[in-house]
Amino acid sequence: MQTLDTVPAMQALARDTRAAGQTIALVPTMGALHEGHLDLIRLAATKSDVVVVSIFVNPTQFGPNEDFESYPRDMEGDLAKCREAGAHHAFLPDRSTLFPDDYSTYITEESVAEPLEGVSRPAFFRGVTTVVAKLFNIVQPHIAIFGQKDAQQLAVVRKMVNDLHFPIEIVAGETTRAPDGLALSSRNAYLTPSQREGALGLNRALENIKTMVAQGERRAERLMAETTHLLADDRRLRVIYVAIVDPSTMKKQIEVEPGNSLLAIAVWMDQTRLIDNTLL
Repeated sequence: MQTLDTVPAMQALARDTRAAGQTIALVPTMGALHEGHLDLIRLAATKSDVVVVSIFVNPTQFGPNEDFESYPRDMEGDLAKCREAGAHHAFLPDRSTLFPDDYSTYITEESVAEPLEGVSRPAFFRGVTTVVAKLFNIVQPHIAIFGQKDAQQLAVVRKMVNDLHFPIEIVAGETTRAPDGLALSSRNAYLTPSQREGALGLNRALENIKTMVAQGERRAERLMAETTHLLADDRRLRVIYVAIVDPSTMKKQIEVEPGNSLLAIAVWMDQTRLIDNTLL
């Protein structure tokens, strides 16, 4: 696996790859890779000739009181995992490469990004869309792979690609879960064993609501109330939001539309922010 850390080197590789008639898939990450990321890399390998994994902890998507400085980093381990999963190239820009001191250009999606995460993390999606657009211009992929776990991020990127006419197919990878049901996340590393046990309440709540929908319940208000009630069983879980929305627009729904409804949850487990979701 080849590593590259400059924009000219990555763009030259992309040009040569395209000129050879090969397709490129990009898997954007912030490092601290886990099995969920590796599943996305493996998925990319089934859909392209060349897989590029970017590893960049993006400062522009962190708020002033968020965990940018403490965000888990393990470059040596990440590169070993990329090789194991079948990546061909790793793009490793540093902060000054993508966001030098005089940087002043941002991309803002103003509809899908507004609710849910957009309310509680107002700077988040501007940072995501900006860095993703930059990566698209640098790596020049035919396909980009994003995880379903970050469902709103996936929807925002799809809207940006459509609105700005990027010639890129966005592919969603299914959420990867640990054997106990917890959705894999780099921030899970913050959890103590006791906190992790409490965090399992997210998946239990999702499974309960899926059962209720399968049994015929369609009222979004009823389903959200039941989810909030279940999450309250552990006093350390503080609900940020529980919402049933259209998975493409993130607009709230009054009733579940089977196959076109998403239950999205965000909570604090003590000091760790966790999200999860399921398609209903």
